[in-house]
Amino acid sequence: MGTLIKNAQIVNEGKTFKGHLLIEGERISKIFQEGDDISAIDAEIIDINGNYLLPGVIDDQCHFREPGLTHKANINTESRAAIAGGTTSFMEMPNTVPNTLTQELLQDKYDIGAATSLANYSFYMGASNDNIEEVLKTDPKTVCGVKVFMGSSTGNMLVDNKETLEELFSKCKLLIAAHCEDETTIRNNMASYKEKYGEDVPIECHPEIRSEEACYLSSSLAIELAKKHNTRFHLFHLSTAKELGLLENKTPLKEKRITAEACIHHMWFSEEDYKTKGAFIKWNPAVKKASDRDAILAAVIDGTIDVIATDHAPHTVEEKLNTYFNAASGGPMVQHALVAMLEHYHNGKITLEKLVEKMSHAVADCFRIEERGFIREGYFADLVVVDLDNPWTVEKENLLYKCGWSPMEGQTFKSKVLQTFVNGHLVFNMGEIDEDYRGKRMTFDK
Repeated sequence: MGTLIKNAQIVNEGKTFKGHLLIEGERISKIFQEGDDISAIDAEIIDINGNYLLPGVIDDQCHFREPGLTHKANINTESRAAIAGGTTSFMEMPNTVPNTLTQELLQDKYDIGAATSLANYSFYMGASNDNIEEVLKTDPKTVCGVKVFMGSSTGNMLVDNKETLEELFSKCKLLIAAHCEDETTIRNNMASYKEKYGEDVPIECHPEIRSEEACYLSSSLAIELAKKHNTRFHLFHLSTAKELGLLENKTPLKEKRITAEACIHHMWFSEEDYKTKGAFIKWNPAVKKASDRDAILAAVIDGTIDVIATDHAPHTVEEKLNTYFNAASGGPMVQHALVAMLEHYHNGKITLEKLVEKMSHAVADCFRIEERGFIREGYFADLVVVDLDNPWTVEKENLLYKCGWSPMEGQTFKSKVLQTFVNGHLVFNMGEIDEDYRGKRMTFDK
């Protein structure tokens, strides 16, 4: 027996319309318009009473910390948080311990995902200065892309050898995604601030140390290499207005060779928030000026930036509450990404249709994900039901992150995720989670 979702406001492919949706097995079987006769359908009925039905969010950048860093998080705990927030699919980073630099270590992560993830999953292959042969073995049909850290990272993952970068960009047929910050600029800035303040550098200096110049120099180099070799390149977590000048918005997304991502925190916080949030909003790249924040959101809307993601990167409270140089960079966000963007909708800054485009449709198109990211007949039924008028406040008691904290604590959101379907299965339902369900490995049309 299938499942009929009744009385929905369906948001999909630039339109919002009243209708119903039939799920059979793992897939969307039929989409009905309001007024269509559904009386003869033999299915379990879920009446969502005029609430909004969206395609599940696809997050193209997460750090779930497994293997090796599971005191912070693991694939099971963070995928639980993801589905509670309406994220049905994620792509996870290679800077775990050990770093994901061989095909065997990559397969180990897929095995963990298959055994423990409640959401659909994919894992990036990692690049280093000396593993190009391993990178080139990566299967583009079953792996989302190759991750390059052109800025400091965990272990042996800083790629700063120009010959290695040339070889990687010229030979790799997969999408290359990069964290772009110029390491030399950052180290020089750190030395200068350490000379001035010692170990007690104020957290407010973070965007000056990991500066606009550091971001721009590295992004410029990566885009130059991508253009030179016609590489399919994706710029992660763009954080400055200046970098927008490296991109263009006139080419349709499916034809772009160079794409870019914006993260929730770079569209939510600004340097003023360091006064109250401190190291809890210490990310790399840094949260910068309010003008950067506003320019990034505007670029998402006008198409200069193609997708929205989280860079979900949890650390323990103890790892955050430290001196500037010792406080870990990164924070949890997957549980609150969708409701945060819906807050921008309530504030008149983005339409529902554009939000869905950037968090679902465009991610699927950007990575060529097969049969996900849209509400279409025959596609996997990855869906989220949202009540746009159901205020709630982020508190420690309702956090699902293993780290137990959020930079959003104390924030009241107007919208609430009610239900999340993964491959047609109701995994999250009014706060209850089906702990036994397991998501599927994503595949790609490459």
